[in-house]
Amino acid sequence: MKLEAIGQRFSPRHVDEERFLEAVNRLPHPFLKFTNKHSRVAALLARSPGAEEEQHILLVIIKGAMDFTKVLLLVAWAVFQERFNGLSAADTRQPRLRLSHKELWDLNRTSVFHSPAGALDLRVMLLDEYQERLFVGGKDLVYSLGLDQVSDNYKEIRWPSTSQQTEDCQRKGKESNECANFVRVLHHYNRTHLLACGTGAFDPVCAFIRVGLRSEEKIFHLEPQRIERGRGKCPFDRSSPFSSSFVGGELFTGLYSDYWGRDAAIFRTMGRLPHIRTEHDDERLLNEPKFVGSGVIPDNDDPDDNKVYFFFTEKAQETDKENGAIYARVGRICANDVGGQRMLINKWSSFLKSRLICSVPGPNGIDTYFDELEDIFLLQTRDSKNPEMFGLFTTTSNIFKGYAICMYHMSSVRESFNGPYAHKDGPEYHWSMYEGKVPYPRPGSCASKVNGGRHATTRDYPDDVLRFARSHPLMYEPIKPVHRRPVLLKTDGKYNVKQIAVDRVEAEDGPYDVLFIGTDNGIVLKIITIYNQQTEVMEEVILEELQVFKAPVPIISMEISMKRQQLYIGSESGVAQVKLHQCHIYGSACADCCLARDPYCAWDGVSCSRYYPSGVMSKRRFRRQDIRHGNAVQQCFGQLFNDETVSKTEEQIVYGIEYNNTLLECIPRSLQAKVIWFVQRAHETRKEEVKTDDRLVKTDFGLLFLRLHRMDAGIYFCQTVEHNFVHTIRKITLEVVEEERLEEMFHKEEDEESSHRQPCTAQSSISQASKPWYKDFLQLIGYSNFQRVEEYCEKVWCTDKKRKKLKMFPSKWKYANPQEKKARTRTEHYRLPRHTVSL
Repeated sequence: MKLEAIGQRFSPRHVDEERFLEAVNRLPHPFLKFTNKHSRVAALLARSPGAEEEQHILLVIIKGAMDFTKVLLLVAWAVFQERFNGLSAADTRQPRLRLSHKELWDLNRTSVFHSPAGALDLRVMLLDEYQERLFVGGKDLVYSLGLDQVSDNYKEIRWPSTSQQTEDCQRKGKESNECANFVRVLHHYNRTHLLACGTGAFDPVCAFIRVGLRSEEKIFHLEPQRIERGRGKCPFDRSSPFSSSFVGGELFTGLYSDYWGRDAAIFRTMGRLPHIRTEHDDERLLNEPKFVGSGVIPDNDDPDDNKVYFFFTEKAQETDKENGAIYARVGRICANDVGGQRMLINKWSSFLKSRLICSVPGPNGIDTYFDELEDIFLLQTRDSKNPEMFGLFTTTSNIFKGYAICMYHMSSVRESFNGPYAHKDGPEYHWSMYEGKVPYPRPGSCASKVNGGRHATTRDYPDDVLRFARSHPLMYEPIKPVHRRPVLLKTDGKYNVKQIAVDRVEAEDGPYDVLFIGTDNGIVLKIITIYNQQTEVMEEVILEELQVFKAPVPIISMEISMKRQQLYIGSESGVAQVKLHQCHIYGSACADCCLARDPYCAWDGVSCSRYYPSGVMSKRRFRRQDIRHGNAVQQCFGQLFNDETVSKTEEQIVYGIEYNNTLLECIPRSLQAKVIWFVQRAHETRKEEVKTDDRLVKTDFGLLFLRLHRMDAGIYFCQTVEHNFVHTIRKITLEVVEEERLEEMFHKEEDEESSHRQPCTAQSSISQASKPWYKDFLQLIGYSNFQRVEEYCEKVWCTDKKRKKLKMFPSKWKYANPQEKKARTRTEHYRLPRHTVSL
């Protein structure tokens, strides 16, 4: 049993209080029209003592000007103004669950690391499952964080620029905050060392960090005697587009390699092979590229035939220069390429590139293209030669804003690079497919046994092969996505997306790809897509919207650990980890679990828990899961009414004042559920659907009466509909207090105002003349259980006054034991999520 203000009950449950009040201060107030001259509102929520049916009694009492009620009404009105059509209907664009940073914290689902030195200014992350560490590079710092809890047991290396580097940087005209060492390269060099490179105040440097073996005590220190220059290995600028991969002792980088950021190139450095790069100032190879990602993908079992792929965007040479079109590209080089003997000396002789298509088919064959590649994710499969690629694209259009995710098979990539070359006879000609003779060995192929074994290295290639490769780097056929369309498409412009990570999850009816998308405001979206082969339609289900950072900061990097089922998210302010799933938050009933459509979760007969395929840690045979349809009615048949864990309908009594505003609050757990209101009038047995008008409004918070009439009294049922599953989540009895009786009560209450300040005494000693003010209201409304409610309210009334008095004299002995204080303030981790409201 508890007594609390409705404002305290309302605002923290659904919105951030500061944002809540800030939004209210910007709203107009003229609609607050109270007909009663004493129109001042207070509210108390009391649970009926001894009630078996968990009935709540909401006492709306005219008493004192309370700001929280004004806030309540103002926000409800704001929702009405902005969404006058009523968003109680299902909105598939909404996430099913929206969890704020505080809710994630309370659920024990997240942990955040902030640098003790202040702003982390993160630039790169490296997930090391072998060492069980997450390595993070920032401004003048490198951190080693634990994978189980990133905020605990961290180690730090300070690696600032030298004073000479800083002076030279500032002398060249750079700002002081730019003249630092921003670490942008972290790779495993061997089992005991990391390779780290930083901008070095616009003078790149590289070093080795000793981390030791897994069996050794945690080691983490920089080896200063092995610091070397980093040109070609690391960009000069902290924000310059850059990507790198390290394999076989060789470092492959795509970057701008000069101080001014003009010389874009792909490099290979560090290993036994000679250093090599793309040719200078050749727009046919790279035309103002923005490097996004890279990776080594073998074609077969011959290591000499390994290819390195770079993903980037650039100005398209296929269109007019005035057009300025941007295309997404995949570039490919042979890992063992050493250049030519007489031409292309120390230059790539195997570089090829192809356009990466992500488009939506349109009418008359006109497609809508998403050409700005933001991120790429390589999902490893059982076959290391055939990972699946997920590209995160945004549009460059000025007409609409949106993003798309396209998936590609390596077979499509290889088909493009093994297909015809693009050719152009002259500046005035159009690009076409090259139909002439192609020299042998095929330009762009590697010197390997798979390709005949006649040439030990690319230096043995004939000059006509190298000449053709230099003049025909572009492939004619683009790389097209699976299903010829995006697996995910959003054009509402709500999110600016930056990063993507993917986990393939085995569910009851097959595998599903769970997409984790990082945005520019610290939010991660958890999404699945379901392809219907018959209709060729892709259904998108936003499972969760997770505010992983308290402040809205852009997400820079994301790493996913399938082993630990954790997602690690990096921003300039810090590093967060989030559990990929937390099944119990969906609810305690079979229907709640099935409606969630989360492939990680299933109903096991007792609770909503982690789903495991048959034979893999599977404890119970009884499992209910329907990701494709979310059909809770079919999956949970026989349990909907027999299972004790089914959520009970919450019952409430609300007393509203005639001619004033009243809100019947009802917010479903799922934001994708459609809310329907029914009312049962007094002395009637049938229920009818509530119809809205200029006096009655459906809002995201519930049913708002802008002006309450006596005829509005009745029993209101708040029902949710989701995938044909109907559930009554709240039953509210609305009683209307007549204005005439209210006037009479207040005249009497003003005469006895002094009684409010009398000290609390035992119930038996309270005289009729000194009774607290709430008793008048209880008598006014004629509550049948008056005596029991009176006893309870009196107890809380006296306790509240005593608590306020004691609060003024805090005792330093309140917690004699520090552990007791810590235990008392520990947050409860197992409450159901409460959804925030966007203001």
